[in-house]
Amino acid sequence: MFKELKTERLVLREIKESDANDLFASFSRDDVTKFYGQDSMREIEQARKLIEFFAESRRNKRGIRWGIQRKGQNGLIGSIGFNNIALSHKRAEIGYEIHPDFWRMGFASEAIEAVLSYGFFHMELNRIGAIVYIENDASNRLLQKLGFEKEGVLKEYMHQNNRFYDVTMYGLLKDQFEEIGKVQHERNAKLDYEHFKLLQDR
Repeated sequence: MFKELKTERLVLREIKESDANDLFASFSRDDVTKFYGQDSMREIEQARKLIEFFAESRRNKRGIRWGIQRKGQNGLIGSIGFNNIALSHKRAEIGYEIHPDFWRMGFASEAIEAVLSYGFFHMELNRIGAIVYIENDASNRLLQKLGFEKEGVLKEYMHQNNRFYDVTMYGLLKDQFEEIGKVQHERNAKLDYEHFKLLQDR
């Protein structure tokens, strides 16, 4: 049974063959794939093969990929999931992409937080890593904002478009994620109390 995840604005669900056009819409764009480690798709059949790869990775317990769908809307705006799952070592790496039409709307962070929670508390992972192109400023800032720690630079780690790219290695541990959640909960509780007092004083 594929575990569906829900957030305030999103449904993270299984990716099906019928989603091929939506995946192709993202992966055929150079502004999406330039930091993804693969060339842009040129044929819809490539999207179908990617969906098959996601399904095979899940069957082999090497990965899991969710389609990102807005609540009340049809179609996918991106995908997110874990790669290189090593359950015996309680670790995995996270990866994601969002169609450019939906950039800078907070959808990536919303999806990432849901998947991190699932990874730590349902899959019982202890560490979730991420590999990001150094030039990918948006993802570097986003992961740091979500609590990931920069652990180092892997020189010429990716080869794409006939050149090598350095990447930044990030990591987030379960106890760090729990502490971030605790701090956010306390901050929200304080804001709620201050709002309540403000209403009382009126």
